[in-house]
Amino acid sequence: MTVFLHTLRDLLADLSVGRGSDALPERWARLLAALVGDYPADASTLMVAHDDGLQPVAVLGLDDEVRGRRFSLAAHPRLAAIAAHPGVCRFPLDSPLPDPFDGLLDDTLSHVHDCMGVALRDGDRLLGMLTLDALTPGCLAAIDDDDLLAAAGLLATCLRLAQQLSDTRSRLNQALDQHFPDQDAPRNSTPDWQSPAMRRLEESLALVAPTDMSVLLHGETGVGKERIARRVHALSARSQGPLVRVNCAALPESLIESELFGHRRGAFSGAVRDHRGHFAMAHEGTLMLDEIGELPLTMQPKLLRVLQEGEIQPLGSETSQRINVRLVAVTNRDLSQEVAAGRFREDLYHRLSVFPLQVPPLRERREDVPLLAGRFLEDNRVRLGLANLRLDLAAEHALLAWPWPGNIRELEHTLGRAALRAFGEQSPRGQSARRDAVVRIAAHHLELPTLPTDDLKPPEPSAPEAHRAPLTPLREAVEAFQRQHIAHALEAHDGNWAATARTLQTDGGNLHRLGKRLGLKP
Repeated sequence: MTVFLHTLRDLLADLSVGRGSDALPERWARLLAALVGDYPADASTLMVAHDDGLQPVAVLGLDDEVRGRRFSLAAHPRLAAIAAHPGVCRFPLDSPLPDPFDGLLDDTLSHVHDCMGVALRDGDRLLGMLTLDALTPGCLAAIDDDDLLAAAGLLATCLRLAQQLSDTRSRLNQALDQHFPDQDAPRNSTPDWQSPAMRRLEESLALVAPTDMSVLLHGETGVGKERIARRVHALSARSQGPLVRVNCAALPESLIESELFGHRRGAFSGAVRDHRGHFAMAHEGTLMLDEIGELPLTMQPKLLRVLQEGEIQPLGSETSQRINVRLVAVTNRDLSQEVAAGRFREDLYHRLSVFPLQVPPLRERREDVPLLAGRFLEDNRVRLGLANLRLDLAAEHALLAWPWPGNIRELEHTLGRAALRAFGEQSPRGQSARRDAVVRIAAHHLELPTLPTDDLKPPEPSAPEAHRAPLTPLREAVEAFQRQHIAHALEAHDGNWAATARTLQTDGGNLHRLGKRLGLKP
């Protein structure tokens, strides 16, 4: 109980300064471990309800990539049953309903054999869900329903408080934006990024988004610049206004002025009707100029004039019209180098880069790869109609080792191709596809160029069969290695479990549970 109270105190302290339920994975994981860590379950999750489903904010006994997944109630009948149940929902051991964590609890792709859960509510509103899963049939029968309901009640209270604080701060920030537009109030709703680089970006984003400053987003191709631009709009006071995206590279040079500023009928050959233009479309909202570095030099002075004067004059019109637009410029080029090379106007560059934001490449934020991979795995699971889709250990290591020159887009496409290859191997040509299968993506399915292919082949026999040691089941062999490895790490840290967890780069709650299962902890 002391651990729970300390964890709750730390969680509430973080919430009080504006960090939301999605931004505190360590706190939520410790809270979950303190409440249900002693239960005889192989895995447990605390999930938070979103408009499009449930997302885990804390997991025990599951890979970190699971927190990157979204679970819709429509696609997961067990979660739907838990959401509809007024108390503790227990499933029969022979329940035909697929479990959302089938194949994710261990390396043997075992199906869950015992499952229970509790919906976390605020009145009739679903806040989230607590789930417990086990591989051994009947091992959850000993859990007392009243104890689990008490734990669920505490978690629901924490989620409710997190949302109330988030809503209160959101309303306060909106009021400050209306009455004190130059105030730089702290913001919430930071996504659950694990990398310091993305957390720094989110902090800068929280500062600039509520203002009307022009933002220059720059970064390599595929890093997610458009997503950040959409967050700038969503977190601003203009979020109810339009967000208009223009790809400058796709506009024919002869039509750029018309597309941006509009024209009147008869202004030029083919102008058979009035056209508003993208600036007018974005009035009272945000205009996103993608690939701004591709804008021709001849067009740049006209854009600069509009930004300076806040007025546009459509082609063929004798009068100007005022526009109120927040500009977000996006580029994968270094515009300062373009200025030095004479390909971009210096005065326009300074006008656009009032608040520059650098979106880091994926190789500088490897800690975020599991979360991104989890999201893409869930997308492909739904696309292929599978019960579940997961990575094996070698594939996880390969994803973390690859430098991702194509960034998030390359990761998405790599996992999409790998999922299809793995599914194809499990359903050979001429046989009916098993859409209820749990499919595991191996390293060779990724086809990453740096993978040492020799490591993917079984070793050549080095001794006669008679002299080989007898083979043990894979799970026993894995547990023996884990037991020895954790024991050595504990010895090096004089039995300090927290320090051991940091050295092994794993969650402390998960390590405690694993140590208990392996007999290393009473």
